[in-house]
Amino acid sequence: MSRVANFLGYQLGWLACVCGAAQGRPWLGAAVGLALVLLHLARAPQWRAELRLVLLAAVIGAVFDTLLARGGWVHYAGGALLERTAPAWILVLWMLFATTVRHSLAALGTRPALASALGAVGAPLAYLGGARLGALTLPQPILALGALAVGWATVCPLLFRVGPHA
Repeated sequence: MSRVANFLGYQLGWLACVCGAAQGRPWLGAAVGLALVLLHLARAPQWRAELRLVLLAAVIGAVFDTLLARGGWVHYAGGALLERTAPAWILVLWMLFATTVRHSLAALGTRPALASALGAVGAPLAYLGGARLGALTLPQPILALGALAVGWATVCPLLFRVGPHA
């Protein structure tokens, strides 16, 4: 699978999930993103390892984003099964990100400091982008962005370390 196609698939999935939530159709965006994850898994030579990594990311994302929602730092536009929990479209975004770990972003697997920096900067920017598009709000932006930076700075190196061995 081409690294470029993998990266573009992630970007397309991000846009579908965020725009779906912003337009009041969170399940449509999540379905598009999940279809991209399934396509990735179907084409992956080591699909079982990919699936384990995708599911691990979904679990981490469910816990992390639910903590953000329950803390009142992030309010999602829709798609949550239970109030103040991580919506399905955010979990799909975590799964989509996991599809990049062994492919388009694989070089970060041997560079934990760079993986941490990617998480610390990239995640807050992605959430800000989602907020600007209307998929979420950040009632306490400084706290939320700080929590996102710290959380993702920790999670990214973990995913890249586990990724090759999933």
